[in-house]
Amino acid sequence: MPVITAIEKQPRRQRANVFLDGEFALSLRLDVITIARLEVGLELWPERRTELEAEDQRLGAVEAALKLFAMGPRSEHDLRDRLCNRRNFAVEAVDHAVKRMRELGYLNDAAFARYYVEARQASPRSKRALTFELQRKGIAKGHVESALEEHSDAEAAYDAAQRRMRALREADRQTFERRLGNFLASRGFGYGIARTTITRCWRELHEGDAVDWAT
Repeated sequence: MPVITAIEKQPRRQRANVFLDGEFALSLRLDVITIARLEVGLELWPERRTELEAEDQRLGAVEAALKLFAMGPRSEHDLRDRLCNRRNFAVEAVDHAVKRMRELGYLNDAAFARYYVEARQASPRSKRALTFELQRKGIAKGHVESALEEHSDAEAAYDAAQRRMRALREADRQTFERRLGNFLASRGFGYGIARTTITRCWRELHEGDAVDWAT
């Protein structure tokens, strides 16, 4: 049966290398080693080693998830992607971290969808564009629809145009229409909403013009 012959802390990391029968065998978090009461001279069965490595992965995934949420809200799809594909945690460890984040109240796709839509008000998008963005983040259809229930494309398009039209104050009508139209199209707004918005903005900038270009 393999026996622990040395436990050596890694420099500048909260991990240690565990040696069995004089050879390096595995690396574990210090808290895992402490909780498991590993020490030199202790026999380490293969089954126990597997359990310790799994626990090491679970705790590491939870720690990584907490650091991600400390930087801001995120969807379950995004969390899983980062833990699985970018940090290479095992699926079982990621499942554990996801469950723990839900228990702590950090992970809630419905709340994330509402937060995302609200945050996007700083750079208004159409309902279609927001739906696409949320779906890419793995948000379920029901959560997307609920988050966008009160969204108005007309209001969002006008808010977006307000941030752009002042820079076009000196443009002629054709240039104004083209540039603001392209801008609104890039935010996902359809032709009808864009045209109505452009007309409104032109009038606000040029009240008193004898001819309404949109009529």
